[in-house]
Amino acid sequence: MFSLKRKLQNKQRTIGSWLSFSYPPVCEMMIKAGFEWLVIDMEHTGIDFADARLLIQLIDLAGCTPLVRVGANDPLLIKRAMDAGAQGVIVPMVNSVADARSAVAAAYYPPLGTRGVGLYRAQEYGAGFEAYRKRAAEETVVIVQIEHIYGVRALQEILAVEHVDGFIVGPYDLSASIGHPGEFDHPEVRDALTIVENTIKTTPKAAGFHVVHSDHDALRAKIREGYSFIAYGDDMVFLAEKLKEEAHFLGGVQER
Repeated sequence: MFSLKRKLQNKQRTIGSWLSFSYPPVCEMMIKAGFEWLVIDMEHTGIDFADARLLIQLIDLAGCTPLVRVGANDPLLIKRAMDAGAQGVIVPMVNSVADARSAVAAAYYPPLGTRGVGLYRAQEYGAGFEAYRKRAAEETVVIVQIEHIYGVRALQEILAVEHVDGFIVGPYDLSASIGHPGEFDHPEVRDALTIVENTIKTTPKAAGFHVVHSDHDALRAKIREGYSFIAYGDDMVFLAEKLKEEAHFLGGVQER
């Protein structure tokens, strides 16, 4: 049985993708593309809790692993995602040890954390709390998102927090925090990413990166750099890229 938690602990390569749309058929298409996990983005999209609940259910029942990128490092948002059946969360803007501890506490029941206890889909609607409690203690995934220069500077300490399973770089926000949004080749942005790459060599925790665009060379480069938890693309971006490609083709046809 696939265990994302085990793969992260062993720093085995695992590739998933990102969902920005709430449309179930698009989610189903992404599942059938063969990704091991899918992240439902509730930070930068219009996906609300009702949408997320349905997508989590679809991903889970298809045998893929559902993760949620919550909108903030907020115990309520993390608890609701987990109770809906997400196997784990990606928590944005983790810039300090205190931020990391807060994320972990919100994801785990006592005594490991402070997550409130309730009954919903994850607990089989009240019929399977004890089995879920044991499974959650063993399989819950907490990924901290490093997307600010402050987070980069504190990365070693953040990753030393118990029950943080790994991190994922948010390249756009990271570059913006340095004053160069989207300029990934700017020397200051490259310097920040070099700090991250050096950390990968010394930490036992899984290193993640979101390769936002469908760039095969960029994906291979991140694998060579030691990243093992890789989000590749995004349903919205895949569609936008394909439409742009086809529009270019149609423009050429019309000119002939």
